[in-house]
Amino acid sequence: MKDFWKITGATLVGLFIFMFVRLFFFFSVLGSLLSSMDSSSPSTVLKAHSVYRLDFDGQIKERIGGDDDYYSALGQAMGKSEMSVYGLNDILENIRMAKVNDKIDGIYLHGGQLQAGFATCQEIRNALLDFKESGKFIIAYGDGFTQSTYYVASVADRICMEPTGSVDWRGLSATIQFNKRVLDKLGVNIQVFKVGTYKSAVEPYILTKMSDANREQMSVLLSDVWTGITAAVSESRSLSVDKLQLLADRNMGFESEQESLKEGLIDTLVYEQQVDSIIKLCCDNQKVNFVSYSQMNGVRDKASKTKNNIAVIYAEGEISDSGTSGIVSDKLTPVIGDIAKDDNVKAVVLRVNSPGGSASASEKIWYAIKLIKEAGKPVVVSMGDYAASGGYYISCNADYIIAQPSTLTGSIGIFGLIPNFSSLLVDKVGFDFDGVKTNRNSDVEQQMTLGKMTYEQADQMQRNVERGYDLFTRRCADGRHTSQDEIKKIAEGRVWSGKRAIELGLVDSIGSINDAICKAAELAELADGDYKTVAYPKPESTLTRLMKAFDTEALIDRYAEKTLGEAYTTAKTLKQLNTKPSIEARMEHTITIR
Repeated sequence: MKDFWKITGATLVGLFIFMFVRLFFFFSVLGSLLSSMDSSSPSTVLKAHSVYRLDFDGQIKERIGGDDDYYSALGQAMGKSEMSVYGLNDILENIRMAKVNDKIDGIYLHGGQLQAGFATCQEIRNALLDFKESGKFIIAYGDGFTQSTYYVASVADRICMEPTGSVDWRGLSATIQFNKRVLDKLGVNIQVFKVGTYKSAVEPYILTKMSDANREQMSVLLSDVWTGITAAVSESRSLSVDKLQLLADRNMGFESEQESLKEGLIDTLVYEQQVDSIIKLCCDNQKVNFVSYSQMNGVRDKASKTKNNIAVIYAEGEISDSGTSGIVSDKLTPVIGDIAKDDNVKAVVLRVNSPGGSASASEKIWYAIKLIKEAGKPVVVSMGDYAASGGYYISCNADYIIAQPSTLTGSIGIFGLIPNFSSLLVDKVGFDFDGVKTNRNSDVEQQMTLGKMTYEQADQMQRNVERGYDLFTRRCADGRHTSQDEIKKIAEGRVWSGKRAIELGLVDSIGSINDAICKAAELAELADGDYKTVAYPKPESTLTRLMKAFDTEALIDRYAEKTLGEAYTTAKTLKQLNTKPSIEARMEHTITIR
């Protein structure tokens, strides 16, 4: 009996210790998460001869506060390294504050592996050009430069590079992953319904190479973007466009660092430790105080007491009716409705960075924007890297549209994809399906995906897509104050650069998100300084977002994306198609421009 109680007691003590360790671990992770996810930045007191260090080594999103921040915090709490995520809104505001604050002497651009579209890079580059008007210096350094980081760094007064580095200057390319042969091997047949000669989103599922129409539009698009990049670098580096083209043809990333120096792409070959002395010289040989991104976030103007607000609505990612990521109409439309009713909101800026998505979700958001206008509040759209298809759908009703020259926009077209798995599941795997029904089309989804689609069903799908296209083009025509026939001439699913979109009347002017805010203030007749900006949607509570960070399906989705990379979008699309037939207003999201 004694042994029994000894064993029982030891077991209980062991369980207690185990539970204590588990609880300690949980609360340690929780504490780390809560501290990491605290969106408020402590106030930063700047010292004389401060230099803002802007690291270009990570991903730039429209703003900080999304799910990525929580997964990053979770990874750090679990001892895993995560890619840094920066908010474009914070970067732009930090550069503005660095310009006007007399404690800041200059900016140090520290290059790395930047993940950002060229329109985002252009926003930052233009902000840096504005910063230089203050007379303060910009020094750039990198172990090497990708084309996007070099594009931004080219504004610097001096570009330094590590002695074994290279400048990846070779021109742009667009790569599309085609999945037809893989799907054929699996026995999956994708049934396509679309309107628009240039609507290329369906091509990866039915072709093995680009169509002539898609090749044409992508060639024009890349030419527009590259022309803007070379013109900007030419002006900043005092190198002719012709010379830059020749250097690109030489593929400078494979040339020696001495060639990059000789040809004028960079100014100095130094090690990172030597850059400090260069920056110190720029600060009159005074002690330099480097200010990080997070510290600079704590340097802000005093809160304005005005009650006049300009709401900045961030719409980033693919558009869907429901879900936890991207632009979700079920979540965004109530937010827009509240803004329409808020008397303190005098104008709205809709910041769009989206390749599109669900046509029905896009229509719901379009209508919500319409209600804002009916409430007497002007709406200005600011386009980021993408505002295409559904992204343009939700933009077209604005009073004024501003884009960057390299923004991908337009893609006014509709498509529907329905996968048929009968060859895979019935012929190859050996499943059989049977059932009963009350009407001829009661099991229409099963017929389409597991049987043979009838002519009648195919005709219904095509007419449904055509109705969607008719509505889309009418929305665009009404929003842009032109005829539907005129819109259809430039629609057909074709993607345009922001620069070309102005010529076509799809966009009103070239500019930044700050230009959009100024335009919104002008339309609302608000004097400079008599308004403040308020970002929407408001962040969810810490507890809600914490629970989302621990959500099993979301975690699996997150790490599948990190593991599969660009192939993740294909897998995600197939998963969505298997859920239900859908009508999409989306451009091809697997296009990668390098």
